[in-house]
Amino acid sequence: MSEALIRMRMSSADAHYGGGLVDGAKMLELFGDVATELLIRQDGDEGLFLTYDSVEFTAPVFEGDYIEAVGKIVELGNSSRKMEFEARKVISSPKAEGLPDSARDVLEEPIVVAKAKGICVVPKDKQRN
Repeated sequence: MSEALIRMRMSSADAHYGGGLVDGAKMLELFGDVATELLIRQDGDEGLFLTYDSVEFTAPVFEGDYIEAVGKIVELGNSSRKMEFEARKVISSPKAEGLPDSARDVLEEPIVVAKAKGICVVPKDKQRN
């Protein structure tokens, strides 16, 4: 089945908590964008996100971090599409003393920051592929 990937930098506007911590809901927003692309590729329609079966936040995300969100369709129903998602930190903001605020580290191994499973729906009358 197909896979979709987006990568974006977390900005200061994404930071919701002290210390530049990004709200976990931002990862769900990224998963929603990935799901939309998957549905367009599968059905030619943006569809609707029905439910998350599970969501896990596994590491913190800070402003300045680069996050790569990936997803794939793992099962097709008549109108439902089961999906799995993972968000990974690929560039981080180091918190070492003496470094400028603009310093960044490219991570040798991405850090998984969130995982989720969910179901999206594309009504039969909107499916084009």
